[in-house]
Amino acid sequence: MDVLKQKSDEIRRRILANRDLLDPVVRKVKSDEIHQRFLRLTEQYDLRSYFLFVSFRSEVETLGLINQLLGRGKIVTVPLVSVREKKMTAVRLINPEEDLVPGYYGILEPSRKIVEERKIDPASIDIVVLPGSVFDEKGGRLGYGGGFYDRFLALEIRPSALRVALAFDMQILVEVPQQPHDMPVDFIITENRIIKAPRDLMKIDNRGQ
Repeated sequence: MDVLKQKSDEIRRRILANRDLLDPVVRKVKSDEIHQRFLRLTEQYDLRSYFLFVSFRSEVETLGLINQLLGRGKIVTVPLVSVREKKMTAVRLINPEEDLVPGYYGILEPSRKIVEERKIDPASIDIVVLPGSVFDEKGGRLGYGGGFYDRFLALEIRPSALRVALAFDMQILVEVPQQPHDMPVDFIITENRIIKAPRDLMKIDNRGQ
């Protein structure tokens, strides 16, 4: 194991262990605050098509946010993970309660029966909302080690699409180890602040709408 990967794994384990200790009630309160910050931020941009992770275990809760976006008339897509192909497919949600079933690692994902009729071209996505284990104030991100989001951003999402991570403040470090394939984010939203990373946001367009 190379030194950089070993360091990343150690940091990831430590931060996730601490995140898992958050009381569920506290996590819900913090998640609600993150949702409000997210909605205030995204109102500043012309965004129609959203791609969001579906929260699992101690992550920032996202089902509430997904329902709010649907209520505002947004196109909301979530990932269907193919472990064998190491890729994600964007699938549109209409009714999360009916559309989502347990999938990879027990994470809720779109039912296979709706995939063919609801697949969305990733090039039409205006904003990708990412999970992660650890972040830094430069927009650096450590995921969970699978590389699914890094590949998705690098190969399928247009470069001008907005990248926003949702995290608790306890997940933010001064600096996280980064490798060439790691994809940075534009904003990190926590319960206490919005961290703006240095990517040029003025180049955002809305192709595909």
